[in-house]
Amino acid sequence: MSNQRQHPRTPMRAQIKIWHDSFGELLAYTKDLSDGGVFVEHVNMTALQPGDEVTGQVQGMPFEAPVLRMVVQRIVAGEGAGMQFLDEA
Repeated sequence: MSNQRQHPRTPMRAQIKIWHDSFGELLAYTKDLSDGGVFVEHVNMTALQPGDEVTGQVQGMPFEAPVLRMVVQRIVAGEGAGMQFLDEA
């Protein structure tokens, strides 16, 4: 399988709050981050499907982080979901 990523990933562990209608609100952790998206580790994320939209906000920052819309790109069973940031244009 070829790597089709447009942005390099950087390992980053941060707490993130995710909202989706199927599970409400949950606290999870990021695994890595790029300019285009983030991988979120949490077993409940695997209930989502590619194309589902979620809202997320990094927690524990010295300032209130922005709330971002994201779309699920891939699911890794037992781990979590890779998500792409959606532009707010």
